[in-house]
Amino acid sequence: HPVDHKDIGHHRALGDVHLHIVNLSAHGFMTECEHGLGRGERITIRLPVIGRIEAHIIWVHEERSGFQFERIIRYDDFVALLNELQPNPRLRARR
Repeated sequence: HPVDHKDIGHHRALGDVHLHIVNLSAHGFMTECEHGLGRGERITIRLPVIGRIEAHIIWVHEERSGFQFERIIRYDDFVALLNELQPNPRLRARR
């Protein structure tokens, strides 16, 4: 699902890492920003509704990166999260 969400992740060695999340699913998210992290590295982010959740990078290509959550977000929580983050209500998942 397309989103436009700026967040600050925490990396154990680098500290705060600024992220621009542009795509989100119950399994992970994609960022479009330069953060200096490589494949396999882990960060912790804080999302509305969900709270703190850990994710690791599964791919990096230029300024885009794909992160996989440590756990799958439950459907009800994911829908509530999209309602908070989705810039266009017409793109929200139908219930």
